[in-house]
Amino acid sequence: MGNISIIGTGNMARTIGARAVAGGNTVEVIGRDQSKAADLAKALGSGAKTGEWGTAPAGDIVIMALLHNAVVPVVAHYGDALAGKVVVDISNPFNSTFDGLAHREETSIAQEVAKAAPAGTAVVKAFNTVFRHVLEKGRPDVFLAGDNAQAKASVEAFVKSLGLRPLDVGPLKMAHWLEGAGVVTVSLANHGVGNFDFALSITELPV
Repeated sequence: MGNISIIGTGNMARTIGARAVAGGNTVEVIGRDQSKAADLAKALGSGAKTGEWGTAPAGDIVIMALLHNAVVPVVAHYGDALAGKVVVDISNPFNSTFDGLAHREETSIAQEVAKAAPAGTAVVKAFNTVFRHVLEKGRPDVFLAGDNAQAKASVEAFVKSLGLRPLDVGPLKMAHWLEGAGVVTVSLANHGVGNFDFALSITELPV
């Protein structure tokens, strides 16, 4: 399977890491707090290891499991250490009332990552429309966007290794609308659905 680095030690890092290990991927955990990263790697088991903050990640795919306002600064901090990697942004830049996006212009965290990343880095948006506990216990569809076809194919293969279905929504500019879909999921949870035990999915009609 794949060789994955996860930057972050929170709930999404733990959940994606657990599914990655179960899917036969090699997992590296990286965090500012080395002890938290080591604890998470130990909890994941199956040979998960700890990377050193700020040095080149071992994984070909680097998942930024961080809050939205930390993603671009961390990518900028890593700089050339990310060259040649596939960087996956999973963040949702919600505003303070969770009914809109924190950025007002038609951009996305993933698009801003692409601006900050070194040449040769491919950026993919994925996982942001799935609540953490649904990702842990369910089999949700995973929507993704990116400009590099080979990078998207790598992320699709990774998603399949988790036992999930990847669905390509198009180029990286579609990340803006994926972030909007993240807002829709929260609004559905608070209104029409009434709980957070669901995920957006695609139903195909029989031919």
